[in-house]
Amino acid sequence: MLFLPLFVSLVNLLFGVDEAEIVFAGDAMQHQAQLNSAKVVGGGYDYIGCFDAIAPLIQSADYAVVNLETPIGGNNFSGYPCFNAPASFAHALRDAGFNLMLTANNHTLDRRDRGLHATIDSLDAAGIEHIGTYHNSAARDTVLPFVKNIAGIRVGFLNYTYGTNGISVSGDAVVDYIDRQKITTDIKNIRDAGAEIVCVAVHWGDEYHLLENASQRSLADFLVDNGVDLIIGGHPHVIQPMEVRHNDELDKNVLVVYSLGNFISNMKTRDTRGGAIVRVRLVRGRDGVARFDSATYDLVFTVPPADASENYRLVPADECTGRWGDACKAFVSSAEKIFKEHNIGVGRVSR
Repeated sequence: MLFLPLFVSLVNLLFGVDEAEIVFAGDAMQHQAQLNSAKVVGGGYDYIGCFDAIAPLIQSADYAVVNLETPIGGNNFSGYPCFNAPASFAHALRDAGFNLMLTANNHTLDRRDRGLHATIDSLDAAGIEHIGTYHNSAARDTVLPFVKNIAGIRVGFLNYTYGTNGISVSGDAVVDYIDRQKITTDIKNIRDAGAEIVCVAVHWGDEYHLLENASQRSLADFLVDNGVDLIIGGHPHVIQPMEVRHNDELDKNVLVVYSLGNFISNMKTRDTRGGAIVRVRLVRGRDGVARFDSATYDLVFTVPPADASENYRLVPADECTGRWGDACKAFVSSAEKIFKEHNIGVGRVSR
């Protein structure tokens, strides 16, 4: 077993083959109970311990992406139905190892335009890269095309949402909604900017449904046909299947993840207590072409605090024992059933 990694490393050294790993996580949420646990005496919010157990999984990748499903609105923090979290929550995600935060989701306008602008300013001040919402059209043009050199492979990222819970932008702010004409233009622009791999993160689907719907499949078909390499979905708050497709015209494999489920939350049903983290491997072959190579997933589970001195903690699902062990096993069993029956070409990380 040790021979294969050594052989691959030797081949890469001799032929200059680039490899990159990207980790994608689901919906990072802040319900009221999470805010209450993080609040400290004298003011402020401290997320100490929230991500300690899974930080090594995130930090071991070359780049990591998470959906920030709450505004960072500056004050008057709240949970569902109109979210607004303190900046320290985004800082905790950054410190856990996330490089890019997605902000195009159905809660991005929970605090209207003011909250959207405050979120952008807060992330910028913290040095956190983000896509999906913008101060205005000119600001969007300064961010996009968003292309990162990840371990020698140029990867472009785009982010869109189906809607914003019926709340509309009232000023110049921009939310990237799903619009096929816009997406086609964005894909062309990001390729022209040098992206070898294109990743589209989409907020879509039916909440709490463990299988994708026809609209998701149709949009996935459209994205594959337009040359996208990675399609990463969120919003349903439960996991949905993953599949490796083949684009016959371009002769390349494409990863489709319909939903990663919740990353961290205070949702309480069996399937919403956890989510999946997908690890994507990109490789530049000896022909000089960078391609999506393979993907694996792991499962994480949110452990509520035992008392007022603790925060909500995210743990690898295999390591959840004690009081929440049975709930964790139920989540894992349900997720694994869906993945075993419906995944194509994407397996669980072996331990």
